[in-house]
Amino acid sequence: MSQDLRHFQVQDPFGRTWDVEFRWQQNAISIRHADAIDCKYYVSCGGEKRELVVALRHPDLLKLASERGRQLSDPWVIRLAGCHVRRMISTWEDMDKVLVTVPYAILVLHSAAVAEEDQRERLSALR
Repeated sequence: MSQDLRHFQVQDPFGRTWDVEFRWQQNAISIRHADAIDCKYYVSCGGEKRELVVALRHPDLLKLASERGRQLSDPWVIRLAGCHVRRMISTWEDMDKVLVTVPYAILVLHSAAVAEEDQRERLSALR
């Protein structure tokens, strides 16, 4: 997972490689009256282009941040949303949708993956 958060590639189950570009993060209350943070991505493969919006519910983020003992921050939210985009493309789950709200249980898995990556980076820095 340790890649550029704004530009990365993901392989789908059909063997195609998708280019992913993070575009923006915004409080969803201002655009669709939802208590969530939206992260928008452009994904492309060859001539096929799609837009994805990953919605992370604000109450879920607050709960998870509290459980993990960390602050709710823009970089953390972008990392969590990026994990979900990788999951979506690699499994092709929900790829028929433009807006996807991440369930709390999946958000917990993404948070664990981010924490594991942070741990690996800390250990690597000690060497």
